[in-house]
Amino acid sequence: MKKSFCYTALSAAMAVVSLSASARSTQLLEKGWRFTREDNSEFSVPSYDDRLWQAVTVPHDWAIYGPFSWQNDMQKVAIAQDGQKEAMEHAGRTGGLPFVGTGWYRNDIDIPALAPGERVTLKFDGAMSHARVYVNGKEAGYWPYGYNSFYFDITGLVKPGEKNNIAVRLENLPESSRWYPGAGLYRNVHLIVTDGAYIPVWGTYITTPNVSKEWAKVDVATEVRLPAGADEAQYSLRTSVYSPSGEMVKSVTTPLSDLQYNDSTVRQSFVVDRPALWSPDAPQLYEAKSELIGNGKVRDEYLTTFGIRSIEIRPNEGFFLNGEKTVFKGVCNHHDLGPLGAAVNDAAIRRQIRILKDMGCNAIRTSHNMPAPELVKACDEMGMMVMAESFDEWRRPKVKNGYNLLFDEWAEKDLTNLIKNYRNSPSVVMWCIGNEVSEQWHPGDVKTAYFLQNICHRLDPTRPVTQGMDGPDAVLNNNFAAIMDVAGFNYRPFKYPEAYQKLPQQIVLGTETASTVSSRGVYKFPVERKAMATYDDHQASGYDVEHCGWSNLPEDDFIQHEDLPYCIGEFVWTGFDYLGEPTPYYTNWPSHSSLFGIVDLAGIPKDRYYLYRSHWNPEASTLHILPHWTFPGREGEVTPVFVYTNHPEAELFINGVSQGRRKKDLSVGIDSSYTEAAQKSFERQKRYRLMWMDTRYEPGTVTVVAYDAAGTPVDTAEVRTAGKPHHLVVTADRDSYVADGRDMAFINVKVVDKDGNLCPDASQKVKFAVKGAGTYHAAANGDASSLESFQEPQMSLFHGQLTAVVRTGEKPGEIVFTASAPGVKSARITLNSTK
Repeated sequence: MKKSFCYTALSAAMAVVSLSASARSTQLLEKGWRFTREDNSEFSVPSYDDRLWQAVTVPHDWAIYGPFSWQNDMQKVAIAQDGQKEAMEHAGRTGGLPFVGTGWYRNDIDIPALAPGERVTLKFDGAMSHARVYVNGKEAGYWPYGYNSFYFDITGLVKPGEKNNIAVRLENLPESSRWYPGAGLYRNVHLIVTDGAYIPVWGTYITTPNVSKEWAKVDVATEVRLPAGADEAQYSLRTSVYSPSGEMVKSVTTPLSDLQYNDSTVRQSFVVDRPALWSPDAPQLYEAKSELIGNGKVRDEYLTTFGIRSIEIRPNEGFFLNGEKTVFKGVCNHHDLGPLGAAVNDAAIRRQIRILKDMGCNAIRTSHNMPAPELVKACDEMGMMVMAESFDEWRRPKVKNGYNLLFDEWAEKDLTNLIKNYRNSPSVVMWCIGNEVSEQWHPGDVKTAYFLQNICHRLDPTRPVTQGMDGPDAVLNNNFAAIMDVAGFNYRPFKYPEAYQKLPQQIVLGTETASTVSSRGVYKFPVERKAMATYDDHQASGYDVEHCGWSNLPEDDFIQHEDLPYCIGEFVWTGFDYLGEPTPYYTNWPSHSSLFGIVDLAGIPKDRYYLYRSHWNPEASTLHILPHWTFPGREGEVTPVFVYTNHPEAELFINGVSQGRRKKDLSVGIDSSYTEAAQKSFERQKRYRLMWMDTRYEPGTVTVVAYDAAGTPVDTAEVRTAGKPHHLVVTADRDSYVADGRDMAFINVKVVDKDGNLCPDASQKVKFAVKGAGTYHAAANGDASSLESFQEPQMSLFHGQLTAVVRTGEKPGEIVFTASAPGVKSARITLNSTK
């Protein structure tokens, strides 16, 4: 009988707490912070006068304000992952922003009067990095890894009923990152007050050992802490499960008389009839309310949001979600949010997810670090699977002052926090213990991978574990790949068949794929497949035919996952451009961000977005033409036209003259399409793109008519040559916003001619003005070589477009945004901000 590696889980989002009937209270510590880049041990003293420090709101990223400079992060290093043999100077590797150094935060907060035995906990969702936390002048704790969540019990350090001083010292070491890590208290900080009898942070663990459409078994394990000397017989735990509609499904009360014999954990089981299953298409969420009752009173109440779903790895068949085969159509994403830097923002994260879901994306790999709680919560609620990643480095260094300095002491602590934080989230379907670690080339170091995977299995046996390996020849022969639940490979998809033949798992995952490079609105001629191509403008061609020395084009991965049944999907590098790693412009300053993104740093889709959409979201109609058709001076020159569409066939017209019909060539196979000649002639592309390679440019109109499989016209698109820039057009990402001081509007600004055609060469500087119930926050144009400040209320257009960001205030009302630029008519939009 065929063996199946099966994981079934009921998962949950972060625990959210309530005041309704218990002593538990929570406070988000976002206001009242003071910040300085200076460093002095006296800053931890409560009486220190910090009135001259900068007033900031947390989350806060001090480095994103710049200015950009190659001197901020110059590294002289050989990047082994990129095939570099000798050390060379890398400018902009971490974004050219001033993140190195020390920063201090201070805040005076009110601690309420505490009843006897009550506890106070300070929780950080992330702090970059080497956080030393002081409460009233005494050190409460230290946590060095900037991407992880952590907490300290500060009960013994606080002064109840008084002002209490919190001071946090953070330090980013030079050569500590391979990309822009951010700086500061860039994620949220929480103050939690509980009774002496309480459920600790991340104290629930919910699983479903059995899931079907008819019923699901729900197991809830809840950690309980009682005061010293407490009589367990006087306590019980009542857990109630609520459906997505808010109806109570079941409730169970368990006495705690045997708590001391059960590792301080209460285990309860439920059966849910006709469960609403969580999936990307239907992200149904349940809630468990855990009430700790002592002496007839609710002493603590802890809410856990979760979703019922099953996951299973079947050899030779693939990944199954709720019993249905599901192929990963995923992207890798860094944690920065473009012009916002690393400072987490829920609106920005949800905007990214909306853009990705429209493309057909169903999964995100949190590269190469632990995610923010806001990301996981949004994925739970919006329907996006998550591969939660932990480390980019183990003991063997990639950068001098990276995680290698911490691994031996902190790896288990960090991995434990990651798993306990997110093991209840339905969106999280896989743990990833490392990315391209140097240990993969050293056979004995497989023991480290085994050590980390065992931690995952111990804390959460319901999910598979993987890692991204980029040394296939090594890991296929030294057990590195063989011991993993899922063997994850970064690039080199031509090695997949060998991996399948040698490995016992009988499935292969593309943990990192493509690394195609392109710039929005930029087209290079002649149109040729190139690796590591560089140009004077520091851009890459939008024809989507350029990649890195170790990587490939999208179709090189598409064909594997369509034709090889043991390939379970891919995670493309990357969904969005990110700050740092300006490949291939390692030494070509100014270059401060990647070119890998399917979507640029401003959140504007590149042409490649529509290629993925046509393949990943075939139910939606996609008909996208590239390039733009405004090339003064190219009259009569060969200017190929590509069409990305989910339809099988299309006809191209230039100024009404047919250039012929093209049909996707589904006969193209893996073996015959990867010779040098086949790559040069774009054989694999013919299966997924429609290409007219010999068309010549003449000003006018390019029209495409798409046909279905029966040859019936089903869609039409066109691109026109733009005239002179005439006016600006502004559009917002949503219809309404929340007046909470945190919500953000992302406003696309573009310049068009008098007929509304985008002017793709426009580069004038646009100025922004915001009035009413909001403020200007940032802007980005997607140009990796631009050194303009994200925060100044002006920015140059990049190929006719940019994105401006407006933050809502705390009072509802209208927000009026105006954009103006020389030589064109200004534009205005009114946004509604409500409570």
